[in-house]
Amino acid sequence: MAIHRNPSAENWNGRTSELPDYWHQFVHCISDLNFSQEGEKKIGILGYPVEEGVRRNQGRPGTKEAPLLIRKLLGSTAFHLGEKVRVYDYGDISIREKDLEEAQLEVAELLQKLIQSQHFPVVLGGGHDLAYAHGKGLISQVKSKGEKLGIINLDAHFDLRPLVNGKGHSGSPFFQLSKEFPTDFNYLALGIQRAANPISLFQKAEDIKAKYLVMEQFRLHNWEYIEEQIIWFLDSVNKVYLTIDLDGFSSAFAPGVSAPSPMGFSPQIAFKVFDLIAKSKKLISLDVVELNPRFDQDQATARLAARCVEYILRKVFT
Repeated sequence: MAIHRNPSAENWNGRTSELPDYWHQFVHCISDLNFSQEGEKKIGILGYPVEEGVRRNQGRPGTKEAPLLIRKLLGSTAFHLGEKVRVYDYGDISIREKDLEEAQLEVAELLQKLIQSQHFPVVLGGGHDLAYAHGKGLISQVKSKGEKLGIINLDAHFDLRPLVNGKGHSGSPFFQLSKEFPTDFNYLALGIQRAANPISLFQKAEDIKAKYLVMEQFRLHNWEYIEEQIIWFLDSVNKVYLTIDLDGFSSAFAPGVSAPSPMGFSPQIAFKVFDLIAKSKKLISLDVVELNPRFDQDQATARLAARCVEYILRKVFT
């Protein structure tokens, strides 16, 4: 059975001020997953401090420490969403021993409930196995409304690897979704690195009709082409789920991940993508994954994760 841990106001702190200026002053910690039914402009934060999927994928442990750190750094960030936007922290969903699958089912159900209660979910990982749970909940919910969900993944990896001993892991979430929802899986991956993905995974991407841009294409000088591809994808779906794997960024900006790479993309191109997706008004949910605080330097990767969340939400709600 999955474990739910209630949120703590102690995880949200920052500069003191007479006026409510910072995130920690706007976050409401809600116990026992009692999702707010009031208002339309609200954000629901959920943590996923799980690294079992990373372990199964032979990655470096440490990602379970990420959700708490992202909260702390987000808490000290200036708040620009406006007083009408409500921000709720609903705590963490973790696992008992190695039961990853139970936690994923729980998260999928919670994502549906968050959407149904008109929240904008923000899930803080944890390993990228989170995307299977996140996508499962959203595809089911969006499909029930007769609409199409598109998944946009900023990542060095396709994460289309097969199961290991019949079980999912941090490298398999989109493989699992493509198998479970073969006619409802719409996927765009940005920043794919050939050195990190064997030919078999490129073939798998072709087989499931995934769209992707490789690292060499995903550069600022190529923005017009990138913009065209993203707009085409956005026009083909009704709603969008954005997942940000921090190992897609160059290790110059994101050293604190399980699989660092010096050849990743820059924050500049990523934030232009965030702008474009937010402007579409189709973005309904977000997660940030694969932060590994044990290998970070001066919390650079954790700060980048917090800034990604803040920037996207600011663009969505203002």
